[in-house]
Amino acid sequence: MLCLCLYVPVIGEAQTEFQYFESKGLPAELKSIFKLSVFIPSQEFSTYRQWKQKIVQAGDKDLDGQLDFEEFVHYLQDHEKKLRLVFKSLDKKNDGRIDAQEIMQSLRDLGVKISEQQAEKILKSMDKNGTMTIDWNEWRDYHLLHPVENIPEIILYWKHSTIFDVGENLTVPDEFTVEERQTGMWWRHLVAGGGAGAVSRTCTAPLDRLKVLMQVHASRSNHMGIIGGFTQMIREGGARSLWRGNGINVLKIAPESAIKFMAYEQIKRLVGSDQETLRIHERLVAGSLAGAIAQSSIYPMEVLKTRMALRKTGQYSGMLDCARRILAREGVAAFYKGYVPNMLGIIPYAGIDLAVYETLKNAWLQRYAVNSADPGVFVLLACGTMSSTCGQLASYPLALVRTRMQAQASIEGAPEVTMSSLFKHILRTEGAFGLYRGLAPNFMKVIPAVSISYVVYENLKITLGVQSR
Repeated sequence: MLCLCLYVPVIGEAQTEFQYFESKGLPAELKSIFKLSVFIPSQEFSTYRQWKQKIVQAGDKDLDGQLDFEEFVHYLQDHEKKLRLVFKSLDKKNDGRIDAQEIMQSLRDLGVKISEQQAEKILKSMDKNGTMTIDWNEWRDYHLLHPVENIPEIILYWKHSTIFDVGENLTVPDEFTVEERQTGMWWRHLVAGGGAGAVSRTCTAPLDRLKVLMQVHASRSNHMGIIGGFTQMIREGGARSLWRGNGINVLKIAPESAIKFMAYEQIKRLVGSDQETLRIHERLVAGSLAGAIAQSSIYPMEVLKTRMALRKTGQYSGMLDCARRILAREGVAAFYKGYVPNMLGIIPYAGIDLAVYETLKNAWLQRYAVNSADPGVFVLLACGTMSSTCGQLASYPLALVRTRMQAQASIEGAPEVTMSSLFKHILRTEGAFGLYRGLAPNFMKVIPAVSISYVVYENLKITLGVQSR
């Protein structure tokens, strides 16, 4: 059983720890796992109250506003594991103790520069025996009742990074440290991510075009398979036709990434968090809104990409010719066909993507993280691939409806339909399976896209002088 001894000096009017716990509805059983002699100074009590409220929020699994015995024990065990990982990452010398130089170096890695005097002040707040170093017991006893929802040293390894680019609308941008933003290193990350995305999308473009063709043309009466689809494309336009639509797909990476990143940074300030790294629900809100803003800005390019992928040989001389003809025949509104299902698809994609990623991350940390918070490349790629795949699976019917709406005018005799009527038509004529046409080539491209992105991303970072953590 975990046991904690805390001592706070008595200054002015005080309230005991037991009285405070009882006033918050915490059970008397907590007394059995504490050996406490704690009195809170009146001028420090408001901060102390905030700590206790955070503990209740962090451990309250059934959301009843109270922390029962099992929830508190689970919180302590989980929090102690995280603290040990952070202690290991701070202990650069691997001698079981943390000194001022190690604190300075670790904070410098996170983009925070402090003086040796400031580092020593931090040490003194935790150092019980006056050695000017902190061992594991001192570190744990000081931090165990200070809930930390986003430990920076762990999060840096687990950033949901731009390297996981599978050619879809990833909605949550990278988190960048203060140092990366001040030194301009963030734009190098974005350039490296954009370059990696361009290469991976180009390599998997034939599968992407096949997916679009199957989404629009495949049906019960026209069963288009993977081999048959490739054969049909090559027969109609040669091997070069496999890459139709890829130019605009690559071209939209830069504006979409830039707008998404700038919007994300602004929205982060509006969601009310003063932390460098947002909590999971804050990332979902900020990432979804940033994705919606970016998608709204470049959506005409999405329509162009679909029309270019579906075009016949000789139909358009290029992207500009395609845009000019759409504008002349269908008007400006044509560039926003499918906009509503596209926006609606962002929420399930982002929510499930983040939820699965966080679940896999926590499962790995609980089971395998013993001496280090660094999961290694394979684990990161596997978690990112699985979470992105689950997100795509959840939002795929909306993506299919969006693509069909974008393609309406390019199909002979196709009537104008709304999102709801198109859903009903697909379900009536093709069944639920019809909402997942093209899913096979979409999933086939995930692993090669992620692998290619990672290799190119790492090489571009070296070329641009970006230091890996």
